[in-house]
Parts: sequence; C-alpha cells; structure tokens
Amino acid sequence: MKINIKATGIELTPAISSYVNKKISSLAKYLEKNAGAIVAQVEVGKSTRHHKSGEVFKAEVHLLGAGLDLYAVSEQSDLYAAIDLVKDEVAESLAQLKDKHETLSRKGARIVKNMMKGLNFFKRKP
Repeated sequence: MKINIKATGIELTPAISSYVNKKISSLAKYLEKNAGAIVAQVEVGKSTRHHKSGEVFKAEVHLLGAGLDLYAVSEQSDLYAAIDLVKDEVAESLAQLKDKHETLSRKGARIVKNMMKGLNFFKRKP
C-alpha cells in the first residue's frame, strides 16, 4: 500500500509522518493480497482557523484502488487522537467489506452445492 500524506495548516514533522505511516500501514491486514495497488491519501491538519474555539485538528483518509473506494474523516482537539479515530473508522469499514464479501461467497457456494446435488432449491417447502 502506498501512503501519501498531506498537511494543511500545520507543518508535517517527521514525528507526525511516522505516526501516520505506522497507523495506516496497520490497515494492510484487512486488505487482500493485492494491497500494493491501493493508495492511501491521508490529509492531516487544522480543520479551520476560526468558527470553533481552540485547536481543532482533522484527519482524513481516502483509500483508492483494486476496486476499493473508502473515505473517513475525524475531528478532535488532538491531532494524534484524530488519526487514531480515523484509522479505527477505516478498519471497521474494511472489516465490514471483508465480512460481506465472505458472506456472499458462502451464499454462492451453497447455491452451487445444492445445484450439484440436484436439489430443486427454487421450490417452496410446505
């Protein structure tokens, strides 16, 4: 997985960059074997200079490639907390997609198995 990091309104320090790389790289366990084709576009920074009191940091992640298009945003008073929350949100979405794919595969396999047995699965049972 390729990770592109962009900072808006703040300086992208090596500490922030390594933290983002560590957190986003941990999402690879939810991806299939073709994770190399996936690009993670990460944007961290201040969400606005006004309208909200105090420091408000935002972290956005957009995963693209290999039939995948996921987007998540998190706003927190701490930048690292925002990165953690957005990572958790993306991980949950990836886990749901993986479960959905496995469920559909099993359902299709069950239909094929019943067809091979010669059962008429379209008939209603009394």
